[in-house]
Amino acid sequence: MASAFAFLLIFFNLLFMESCKAVDRNRLSFNESIGRGESLVSLNQRFELGFFSPASTNNKSYLGIWYKNYPDIVAWVANRESPLTDSAGTLTIYRDGNLVLLNSSNSIIWSSNISLSSAQLQSSSVVHLLDSGNLVLTQNRSSVPEGSYVWQSFDYPGDTLLPGMKIGWDWTTGKARKLTSWVDTTDPSPGNFVYKMDLLGLPQVVLREGSEKKFRTGVWNGIRLSGLYRSRPTNPLFNYKFTNSTKEINFFYEFTANQTISRLVLNQSGILQRYAIRGGTSEWSLIYETPSDTCDPYAKCGPNGLCKATEDLSCECFHGFIPKSESEWNILDRTNGCIRRKPLNCLKGEGDGFLWINNVKLPDLLAQKFWFNGSMSLKECEQMCFGNCSCTAYANSDITGKGSGCLIWYGDLIDIKTLSNTEGSEQGMYIRLAASELKNGKKRLLVIISVVSAASVMLFVGLLAWCRLRTLKKRRERNNEDIDLPLYDLSTLASATNHFSDTSIIATGGFGPVYKGKLPSGQEIAVKRLSKDSGQGTEEFKNEIILISKLQHRNLVRILGWCLEGGEKLLVYEYMPNESLDKLIFDWKRTTLKWDNRFEIAIGIAKGLVYLHQDSRLRIIHRDLKASNVLLDSELRPKISDFGIARIFGGDQNEAKTKIVIGTYGYMSPEYIIDGKFSAKSDVYSYGVLLLEIVSGLKNTKYRMTEQYHSLLSHAWLLWNEGRTLEIVDRCLEDSYIKSEVQRCIQISLLCVQRSPKDRPTMSSVVSMLENKDVAIPEPKKPGFFIEQVQAETVTELTSGNQLTATTIDAR
Repeated sequence: MASAFAFLLIFFNLLFMESCKAVDRNRLSFNESIGRGESLVSLNQRFELGFFSPASTNNKSYLGIWYKNYPDIVAWVANRESPLTDSAGTLTIYRDGNLVLLNSSNSIIWSSNISLSSAQLQSSSVVHLLDSGNLVLTQNRSSVPEGSYVWQSFDYPGDTLLPGMKIGWDWTTGKARKLTSWVDTTDPSPGNFVYKMDLLGLPQVVLREGSEKKFRTGVWNGIRLSGLYRSRPTNPLFNYKFTNSTKEINFFYEFTANQTISRLVLNQSGILQRYAIRGGTSEWSLIYETPSDTCDPYAKCGPNGLCKATEDLSCECFHGFIPKSESEWNILDRTNGCIRRKPLNCLKGEGDGFLWINNVKLPDLLAQKFWFNGSMSLKECEQMCFGNCSCTAYANSDITGKGSGCLIWYGDLIDIKTLSNTEGSEQGMYIRLAASELKNGKKRLLVIISVVSAASVMLFVGLLAWCRLRTLKKRRERNNEDIDLPLYDLSTLASATNHFSDTSIIATGGFGPVYKGKLPSGQEIAVKRLSKDSGQGTEEFKNEIILISKLQHRNLVRILGWCLEGGEKLLVYEYMPNESLDKLIFDWKRTTLKWDNRFEIAIGIAKGLVYLHQDSRLRIIHRDLKASNVLLDSELRPKISDFGIARIFGGDQNEAKTKIVIGTYGYMSPEYIIDGKFSAKSDVYSYGVLLLEIVSGLKNTKYRMTEQYHSLLSHAWLLWNEGRTLEIVDRCLEDSYIKSEVQRCIQISLLCVQRSPKDRPTMSSVVSMLENKDVAIPEPKKPGFFIEQVQAETVTELTSGNQLTATTIDAR
């Protein structure tokens, strides 16, 4: 009897334990684990977590989450890049509280990889598989309050976006939430396609293959992603949400119908596919694909081309534009897009106007090709566009209510397509056109009749005028060769600068004065007027125009236009209210420039040089980098200017040689002065001198410490060797500087001015050393011109208001 009772007791205990195990299969507690053949199942049996092996890859296995009733549809994979290669595998909570995946030798091949504070006891860690498909790690054994997770799988999407999963950025961790395709159907490791949020200007989601854009959703316009109809909040199936806060910026969706099961998948071919199972059915249905229509592929119709998916010949040019290549257009190759039929008049003559284009996906926001202000009205936006000759279009950035915010585009308009009336009736843009393009046919006919009538009376005068205009046009076309910038009238610039009054001069450069001016629109400008007696003026003038017009970077000064008229050579730049850097570090104004400003300026200049040396379409050696050629905007952002003697390097060219050395003494490298050789490392040398001047507030060419060592570089080198580097710091900085940053800057400057070019770092390395305090900095060698008393006498300073020197190298 006792034995029967014991048997029943054991039976019921086992039954109770099994029952508890069944109820608790949606979670994993500390010191518990699951292995091959075991799993966690969400509370309502929607999702299952366990080990799987894709077809034909039985030698590799992964930890994943799939739909309980559709085990072939995997929604998330933990160890995408580190598959298990044997039959063993264990998921458990490690002693540090992390969720880990162990192989047969108990080595960690995947981990949640979080740091728990001492207050978060590891023994309280619990993993739950939720009905949303989210695997969460919490510090609460009894419940899973939303938002209390210390880790969740939803923060690490794979190729599948589930309802509630986000695409965007977490500002706290700096992590991007994105979709990445599988390599193929049997290999879940990351493939070539990525679907992620692009934060340039306004947020939009972009599909890329490698670095190439394949599709973009368009920017968020306050209601939806501007080119994606399915992102409307009023969609009957999906509830799309957009979050932009100090903690995160995200785009995600939720289903409005509880009976609907859905997933968005980025497949191996780079196609986004939306699948769903609706109530009453058991089969997955493909709802839509993206890219799908003929206008979805990125820049399908090229620059200034409009794509219409409803038409057989989907590409057309905007009104006022014509195909760039008629022959290519006729054989249906539209990738080169369209060009203006008539150039913009900007501030001249009859001026320009704007044409409203309704129901379109707004153009892409390309680096240095747009401007955004979230508080402007549409009228203010129009005025801003009118005031800038490079502005080609504008639109509201937020179309909720009556619309607000200002988006301005410069240059070509890329990736525009029409939307149906239900998709984008409230969204459009204003495209800038020459005034003549906006006149209707009747007005044009009247103009033609008037011209013909007048010509019959004044034929001789008209003929003379035509000949004169043709001559001027040909001359301008010759002068404008390869220059894609607005051409200003001399009268306009003379009026803007008070007829080039001496009181308007803000700087004096090697090739002439620079004037502050104001255009009729109210825009402030800087006008560089080349000296008429400069023998190098014309060549340097055209060189600077061609170079700067093709360079776009936030740390390079932006050129607005030019003028070549009446013997005058004028360059028009954006006006920099804080003028040049030398005025803020070498005179009494330097007291206003604290260390944090100087440090950011040093980083900005370095980034500008990185762009010139390696990131721009052209490889540029500046050859005259110095404090007076660095301008500062209203927020003290540095912008490199004066490209008059810059040189373009093409192909594999890394070094060049010249017989005529042009530059500024004190900033030129030894190999340039002595042998006429220059390269990117010549600019690095100049930057090292400039960086030391920023730290010390002293000018290298005017510094004299002793008779033996009379340069700033020599003195810095001596202090470095004696461990007294901080003695060179500008006394105006007092206690505002961070010692470690200053010491790093001095060490980096000494690396840049080393005698041998091969010893100097690249500018990209300089940026890395400045921005990352954990990067090790090498010990510098002796700088060039360490003892330069004799060498300095061989350098003859000819003449220059900004210390421009020209040196002829004689044979030795």
